[in-house]
Amino acid sequence: MGFLKRFFKSVFHENEMGHIANSFEHLSEEQLEAHLDVGSYNGFELTEAVRPSFDLKVVPTQGFRRETYRDDQTGSTVPVLMGSATRSNLFETFMDLLDPLGTEVDVVLESSHHSDGRPGGDMYREHIDLPVLKSILWDYEDLLLNDGCTGIAVLNPHQPLEVQFDEHKLLIVYGNELKPFEQAFIDRDVYPSPQMKFITEAEHVHSSSQQYLQQFEELRMRLGMDENYG
Repeated sequence: MGFLKRFFKSVFHENEMGHIANSFEHLSEEQLEAHLDVGSYNGFELTEAVRPSFDLKVVPTQGFRRETYRDDQTGSTVPVLMGSATRSNLFETFMDLLDPLGTEVDVVLESSHHSDGRPGGDMYREHIDLPVLKSILWDYEDLLLNDGCTGIAVLNPHQPLEVQFDEHKLLIVYGNELKPFEQAFIDRDVYPSPQMKFITEAEHVHSSSQQYLQQFEELRMRLGMDENYG
């Protein structure tokens, strides 16, 4: 049953939270299994980390769009790029997006593995050389691509620039100067698509496994991060 065995939670976009019914509610196990086994849509390859809603309100596609993040507390705004890439192109695109950050970066590992009531959280590592970080991350490509409970953010400690590779396997860039990141997307055939929708904008499901949790802990230790979640 593959993906179905690792299927353990539904994640809803905040605008969908008020709906009691959802597209999975009345499915048979066979229908659910068939949906979760679909690995691509119109040539866009999915990772194992996440699947869209059964009614496909958002069909995954490759591209990126510009957004603006507004901090409600300070009133400040930051330009944002949100991108999505097919599986065979995804990890390399993420790696290319790291280059404009500079030669030394900070790293945040994000976890939502604990479904038993214990909190997940973020772990932080300051000041790591980017080539060293990339070498480590290549060793954990499978985890970062296919675990729906693992995300990572890499940031420049000296200026407001950040690249996120989140649990949904979306690529998100924050910063005032985004042209180098736009070019990195385009160089990987990920093109501007202002009207595109992302999997987070509709109902969707995540997948993980005990094996990925173990790999996450190994990655945490490789990065020299504290074991405590916070």
